[in-house]
This record gives sequence, C-alpha cells and structure tokens, in this order.
Amino acid sequence: MKPHYLLIILCAGSVSWAQAAVYKKIDADGHVTYSSSPIEGSKKLVLEPPTIVPSPVGVPKKAALSNTLKVDQATQKNRDNLRLKILEEELSTELKLVEESHRNLKNEKENSIILKGQDGKNYQNSAKYEDKINALQGKVMLHEKNVEALKIELEKLN
Repeated sequence: MKPHYLLIILCAGSVSWAQAAVYKKIDADGHVTYSSSPIEGSKKLVLEPPTIVPSPVGVPKKAALSNTLKVDQATQKNRDNLRLKILEEELSTELKLVEESHRNLKNEKENSIILKGQDGKNYQNSAKYEDKINALQGKVMLHEKNVEALKIELEKLN
C-alpha cells in the first residue's frame, strides 16, 4: 500500500478522536464558564455531532430551492399590480411634498425675519436665516431624490 493512502485512512479514522470534551461550570454568582479541561464542580457536556441534510439526489441545490419558491402567475400579477399602485401613490405624495417644500423655501426667502436695531436700521439674523434656508433646501433635495428613485422603480415595472 502506498504511504499517502495510509495517511488518508489514518486521518479519516482520527476524526472521531478529534472531538474534544467540553465542560460547563456555573459558579455561585451564576457566571457560566466553558472549558476543554475539567474544572472542579464542572459537568461534562454531551454534544451531538452536527447533522447535514443532503439535497435530493441528482438535483442541484439552486434548482431544488427554486422549485419550492414558485408562485403562480395570477398571484404574481396581483403582487405586481399592488406594488405598482403603492409606488404610484408614493410618487404622488412625494410630488406634493416637493411642491410644498419649494413653496416653504420661497416663503422663507421672501419673509425672512428682519430686526430693527437701536439705530433704527433693519437687520437680518443671518445665522438663523442661513440655518432655516439650508434645512428647507435639504428637504427639497430629499423629496426630489425620492421622486427620481420612485420614477426609476416605476420604469422597471413597465
């Protein structure tokens, strides 16, 4: 017999020997300790080897999985129609929010807070103004991005 065959047989036979014992100890405070060597007051755990479920003979795993996940055409069409309806409603809502955001931004720019100084001159609180404008511009951009994303999803369905 060739030496490498002997090595393979010895390695295959030693797999069952390689399983180490596991010991579990719970102390007075409730702390759990696991160890590969016995500790005073520990108990040896009996571990079951992992079970391997083979796929059906002659059927690749992907094919076996895809056969179990099929949906009939009527159900899929109903799901697609529902998804289309939801996306159209979301698009309508986002378009309204874009208009509202533009309106709010325009109103803020036109009606910014003007303060009268002690000298009688008009002043604008530029820090607050910039913060409000930036927040409103952020909302406009967010809703515009949502509209674009929804349009892309609707194009995929058509």
